[in-house]
Amino acid sequence: MTEHRDDVWERIRAEARADAQSEPALASFLHTNILSHSAFEDSLSFILASKLGSQTITALSLQMLVRQALTESPEIGTAVREDLRAVLSRDPACRGYSVPFLYFKGFHALQSYRVAHYYWNNRRQPLALYLQSRISEVFAVDIHPGARIGKGIMFDHATSVVIGETAVVGDDFSMLHEVTLGGTGKIGGDRHPKVGRGVMIGAGAKVLGNITVGEGARIGAGSVVLQDVPPFTTVAGVPARPLSYPASALPALDDGIDDMDDPSL
Repeated sequence: MTEHRDDVWERIRAEARADAQSEPALASFLHTNILSHSAFEDSLSFILASKLGSQTITALSLQMLVRQALTESPEIGTAVREDLRAVLSRDPACRGYSVPFLYFKGFHALQSYRVAHYYWNNRRQPLALYLQSRISEVFAVDIHPGARIGKGIMFDHATSVVIGETAVVGDDFSMLHEVTLGGTGKIGGDRHPKVGRGVMIGAGAKVLGNITVGEGARIGAGSVVLQDVPPFTTVAGVPARPLSYPASALPALDDGIDDMDDPSL
């Protein structure tokens, strides 16, 4: 584990200790989820398993499966930390690393997907599909484990997000709730969007088909995107049409995510 990654874990623990002191009612909760664990991956495994466990597969069994994925695929841990940085830097409602780590279901759904994706790629597809089902039931986020998603990702609110099997999402991506990266229903095979680095997608937007959304593009809330979006272009409407060019090269990195509820952007 690198010093950079240790710094994230130490920050989470420091925030948890401070919160436990300021709010004694949460002391046991914070100890159970964070302070009793010696490693970032142990804590994350416990949190995800606690949420996804059921009578079918217990939380203890899931905790072991999550921890196995994190151990055998260290790049997951790197991506998780980059996702935490993304949420902290872009979401004005986030006051520290421990907040999304403990409370944000978009973050939890994304990290649970990363575990399912690991098992999908390691010939344990039934388990991956089971995890997809549980993620959808618990978090109202449906990501096929075959989808490929980069790091530095923020799902703000995340309710009703759908991402299809052949979708590809680049690094430093942000989107709000009710976004679909789906198929048109007319073709099989490679049928889902390919989204470039730094893209920002507003609430309720639907991006459909094997189309490309170029790096640094911005899609307005409620838009329906059926054709390729050029890099560094803002589109909106039904169907979506180019409107302007984002003020920054990678709009997903901006901290004005609440603005994306405006369909005119």
